[in-house]
Amino acid sequence: MKLIRWGEPGAEKPAVLAANGDGQEQAYDLSGLTTDITGDFLAADGIAAVREALEAGELPVIDLGGQRLGAPISRPSAIVCVGMNYAAHAAESGSEPPTVPIIFFKTPNTVAGPDDTAFIPPNSSKTDWEVELGVVIGRRAAYLDSPARAAEHVAGYLTANDLSERAFQLEDSGGQWSKGKCAPGFSPLGPWLVPADQVDVTDLRLRSWVNGEPRQDSNTADMIFPVDFLIHHLSQYLTLEPGDVVLTGTPQGVALSGKYPYLRAGDTVEIEIERLGRQRQTFVQA
Repeated sequence: MKLIRWGEPGAEKPAVLAANGDGQEQAYDLSGLTTDITGDFLAADGIAAVREALEAGELPVIDLGGQRLGAPISRPSAIVCVGMNYAAHAAESGSEPPTVPIIFFKTPNTVAGPDDTAFIPPNSSKTDWEVELGVVIGRRAAYLDSPARAAEHVAGYLTANDLSERAFQLEDSGGQWSKGKCAPGFSPLGPWLVPADQVDVTDLRLRSWVNGEPRQDSNTADMIFPVDFLIHHLSQYLTLEPGDVVLTGTPQGVALSGKYPYLRAGDTVEIEIERLGRQRQTFVQA
């Protein structure tokens, strides 16, 4: 099953995609279980409640034809990001692979739907794309005693585009990266939130395209720091709350490499992670 939120920005409704009796994927309304897909819902075993309702045939069928999909998790309290978590991306950035995770933050108002129009910030000359595996926290994680405990605190996974403005990030940064990461809409998430027990995130293909031309093509197996290590590591320094999103880094093939031009108004970016879905953003000047 796949959790989704649909409708106009700020008025999204919760739903789930699951196979019907004929084996065809169907959308089911979750409004009877929750008003939204939030951290509180996930922490209260919301995914288990959805499964039970599906099995009992208690969820109304809905038609999502033509409807906008929003980010599949409502506004997180934090978006915690890991930098240079693929060795080849570190190399194309001109850096050695890190020996400890590099962390930066994105603000909650960067969240956007998977196919929403994306905006190039004023004065931007280096807007870039980054396909990333996103981890959605399901239980509060603080001071975990081992990476083996991380799985207990993960609700699910999603596709994310860690949009970046490289001049803001590296030239205007003052030594940290978030200036180049926090423009409105710079974190498109979704289309779905897939429960953690349905996905092996150690072996997922990640790809991106710009105007139909291939850019990134890698696998989560190439991560320097895997998901369980990252969640444990982060929990030693901060508390991850239910509904928070951890972005786990991007592979090689971005504009920062110098191989490709940065994004301009009119460009279309598509990103995809195996089993987690595909996004498509057309860029306009803010």
